[in-house]
Amino acid sequence: MPTFDNTDLLLPPEPGQRALARELYALAAEQPIISPHGHVDPALLAEDRPFPDPAQLLIVPDHYLTRMLLSQGVPPADLGVPTRDGSPVETDGRVIWRRFAAHWHLFRGTPSRLWLEQTFRTVFGVHTPLGPATADTLYDELAARLAEPDFRPRALFERFGIEVLATTESPLDDLGQHAKLAADGWGGPGGRVVTTFRPDDVVDMEFEGWSTNVERLGELAGENTGTYDGYLAALRARRVAFIAAGATSSDHGHPTARTLDLAPQEAARLYDRGRRGEADPADAEAFRAHMLVEFARMSLDDGLVMQLHPGAVRNHNRWLHARHGRDVGGDVPQATEYVHALAPLLERYGNDPRLRVVLYTLDEDAFTRELAPLAGGYAALLLGAPWWFLDSPEVLRRFRETVTETAGFYNTTGFVDDTRAFCSIPVRHDVARRVDAGFLARLVAEHRLPMDEAAETIVDLAYRLPKQVFNFGGQNQ
Repeated sequence: MPTFDNTDLLLPPEPGQRALARELYALAAEQPIISPHGHVDPALLAEDRPFPDPAQLLIVPDHYLTRMLLSQGVPPADLGVPTRDGSPVETDGRVIWRRFAAHWHLFRGTPSRLWLEQTFRTVFGVHTPLGPATADTLYDELAARLAEPDFRPRALFERFGIEVLATTESPLDDLGQHAKLAADGWGGPGGRVVTTFRPDDVVDMEFEGWSTNVERLGELAGENTGTYDGYLAALRARRVAFIAAGATSSDHGHPTARTLDLAPQEAARLYDRGRRGEADPADAEAFRAHMLVEFARMSLDDGLVMQLHPGAVRNHNRWLHARHGRDVGGDVPQATEYVHALAPLLERYGNDPRLRVVLYTLDEDAFTRELAPLAGGYAALLLGAPWWFLDSPEVLRRFRETVTETAGFYNTTGFVDDTRAFCSIPVRHDVARRVDAGFLARLVAEHRLPMDEAAETIVDLAYRLPKQVFNFGGQNQ
């Protein structure tokens, strides 16, 4: 990983604990990065082209940044975010950068500022502070770095110390970029860049174009998705293709964590209603819930680890969605219930250690109340790291404080960055490692954990756990 110039960043302020945390962090910092879930475009590494200008790389695609400026009245089009109808947006990278720099004060105290400043310093070696007066200087320094061969994607991948990076694709993806990576010795089973099976667009009847997507699924899989049985066969076939491209996990981004174990005939009736365009929201929710149980059944057959990312109200900002589409900052969290929602799946498969279901949440209250007790009581369940609106130093600390007493360290997965921002990957992992070092140092200082066990634990959290949970060292270790 890149070298960080502030050795005490995020470490405890108390001198004794800070000294312990430094020792623990040093062990974590030298570990390779396992990035088991994220949204980096595989074309970035398959094509290995130079990055575009600093604004196109760091600002335009980052909805953490653009949504903050939208909240202050700066429309995404002024920051270069593409529109759905192709209407004009700002394309001059320097203009976008200046506009962003003029609003940099909005990010004081946010994780976005922490990640971006650390990216400037540790990835690009640029220490000019961002602000209106320095915008052009910083832009030019970053642009000069991006023109160097050492700052192309594959070179950075090497320098970041990434051992495995998982991207996320729909079953409708032909996996062509992953085929190119495999041909270059970077992809395929056991590869450095692998895919993840994300079937939301062919499972969620409320997804735009769902019926058309299901038809396309059948064409790709060579199955008749006019029937429910054919639909299941098509999903199984695509999972086989994804596993051949290196996938070790699936991912499911449902509005809720609800599961249902329906009889095949009832599931087929729901499916047929959806195909006829007659399904209502309750039908769509029931079908999503049933399919989670169906995917658990498939995972027992093919070994894919299941990830469940529930709780986001997608496209809550309807104006933003209408103007710019999905995944541009218009989503918000909602309260999410797990105990009753997951009961049907757990009743069927929760005690089977062959199944791994990694649970995430956007509802921090659920860590203590529901998720830690569930993961601490079912062989199939593991807790994913704080995600999206919660991936901040404060919540990472609270996560360890709230779940460890009930679930321990070893019913968690280690850190999962879940990012589209390739250049922020080492920074995000470094933040998590520093927070874990501080938490473990406190346990040592309170005489609750010997230093040798804390040292073993931090290496497990940084490296061994994610590698084992997501089967990057062999199937079902």
